[in-house]
Amino acid sequence: MEVTWWGHATCTVEDSGVRVLTDPLFVRRLAHLRRRRGALPPPEAARADVVLISHLHSDHLHLPSLARLAPGALVVVPRGAPRSVPGLRRLTHLRLVEVGAGDEVTAGPLVVRAVPAAHDGRRLPVGPHRSPALGYVVQGAARTYFAGDTGLFDAMASVVGPVEVALLPVGGWGPYLGHGHLDAGRAAQALAALAPRAAVPVHYGTYWPIGMDAVRPHEFHAPGDEFARLAARLAPGVAVHLLGHGESVRPGVAG
Repeated sequence: MEVTWWGHATCTVEDSGVRVLTDPLFVRRLAHLRRRRGALPPPEAARADVVLISHLHSDHLHLPSLARLAPGALVVVPRGAPRSVPGLRRLTHLRLVEVGAGDEVTAGPLVVRAVPAAHDGRRLPVGPHRSPALGYVVQGAARTYFAGDTGLFDAMASVVGPVEVALLPVGGWGPYLGHGHLDAGRAAQALAALAPRAAVPVHYGTYWPIGMDAVRPHEFHAPGDEFARLAARLAPGVAVHLLGHGESVRPGVAG
């Protein structure tokens, strides 16, 4: 299997001949955020058999990016997403499947299982909680955990279960992380609890608010290296792969 990081929470996981894309975001600017590192993903990044949407925030469920997907792609979204984001219903070239924690979706030889995440998954910062935030475990030749956005919670290891590869958020897009996020330290603690064979840090070093270049810039640049340093101490048996934007790794694991 192979993992490619395109930036932010967008990754391609190729396993058993199936291309799985996570939280696609293919734009240079989103509202007050500007892509500050890495070129925009190439057209091949939008080629996917299965797309996993972790929650409804617009940097994770981005309608223009979803519109670029090839017809017939299976898009897995948190239950209630089409009601909260009506634009999803206009993407008629895609096959939408709504899931909650514990649900499974089969895609060829892969089984995708939705797992809980400790994050506010609403589309807007105010309003009813209509859709859960989720992570996903993709099981094929390897078991790969895509955490989406989440905080550290006590039952994480038990609800996720055994995995070989973990794609963990280690930062964010602003100088301060709110509740329901992992910074480098909490991500390293999560890694120690999950105990995969390999990890790829994501969700850092891509987007930053316009006009805030000089505000706590280490929060933008440092999380990946900090995660690798702390992981070496807390989870020394895990191989941490620090990828640049557009880079790939074959973790060398098998289920």
